[in-house]
Amino acid sequence: MTRQARLAYVAVVLSIIAVLVSGVSYFHSSTKTVYVNKTVYVNQTKVIYKNGTAPSNTVYVNKTVYVNQTKVIYKNGTAPSSLVQYNVSGPLIVPPLSLSGFPPINTIGTPGDTLFGLNTQLNASNLAVINNAPDSYFEKAGEMYLNRSLQNSVGASVRKVPPFLVNGKPSVIYLGSITCVFCGENRWAMALALSRFGNFSTLYTGYSSIGDSDVPTLYWSPATYTESNMDLGSFYSSKYINFLAFESTDPITAGFNLQPLQQMQQIVNQSNNTAYMKAFMYIMQINNFQGTPYTIWGASQVGGADAVDFGNNTATAPLPLANWTHAQVYSLLGSPNSQFAWTEYAAADIYIAMTCASINNTAPVCQLPAISQIEAANGY
Repeated sequence: MTRQARLAYVAVVLSIIAVLVSGVSYFHSSTKTVYVNKTVYVNQTKVIYKNGTAPSNTVYVNKTVYVNQTKVIYKNGTAPSSLVQYNVSGPLIVPPLSLSGFPPINTIGTPGDTLFGLNTQLNASNLAVINNAPDSYFEKAGEMYLNRSLQNSVGASVRKVPPFLVNGKPSVIYLGSITCVFCGENRWAMALALSRFGNFSTLYTGYSSIGDSDVPTLYWSPATYTESNMDLGSFYSSKYINFLAFESTDPITAGFNLQPLQQMQQIVNQSNNTAYMKAFMYIMQINNFQGTPYTIWGASQVGGADAVDFGNNTATAPLPLANWTHAQVYSLLGSPNSQFAWTEYAAADIYIAMTCASINNTAPVCQLPAISQIEAANGY
């Protein structure tokens, strides 16, 4: 597929996602299309929409939907009894700071067709944009999410699961691909969210693959960017949570590719790290993986990115973010005054609220009014 065709395809996908999360109140069941504006039932389980009440008739459907940018919430939702509570002990994986076979790329290209700086550690000022963002940015973005003034789409379809505990702390688990454009966008929001509970001692300059829009992003660790592999671990620390990062890798100069889960698991098992092996086993046991990014935030499992944010508007081709440099992204996040920046902070707020619910709101960020309201409104 040519680059132009790939971008056009991505734009179509984004436009579909935008429709799903922008206030259209419908879903398609196996037998008929049902229009809903308040509350429906999913697999005979009540789901509640923000400020919604049950409709006069009971509707049973077999999939999750979005209504007015608000995710579905399972009433008293708990994970199926087949999912066991993991509580493992031991160290997490700390990756090497550099990989001799995968050095930083210093060839200068043009935005949208470049890998310049890939695998380079962030300098102190850029790392501070992530680690030291003021709480006021998250509060304002949360207010914008709650009052629906964001132009880009923010929302997450959530399944309740038992938290994966390592050394007594709940975990954030991420499964993504360095080639994936949606992972590329989503890592900005993830990094901002994680920074509220701890900090990164380093992060790396990254991109989605050349064939999948080449958007500037962050990597959790140096990437094995010319081969099919799994990059494991990060340089993150927190007294509240663990962060377990699984990143599928394939040649970054090609297009999007994702190894089968079973193949990924084989590579993960070669690490001999108990926490990582058990965490990947947990992903397999949840048994709802459909693509990347795939994340677990304490007791909330999220399929896909929680925002459609590739510029200051949604679903345009070529993607604006593909033509931005990392420096532009840091500038926008460091002094937010654009839809792109506020959407990234709002997307981070969704993840923060999920995490706060899983740690009994013990982190200072959990006391922000907007975070408390998002947590309550979405039932995390």
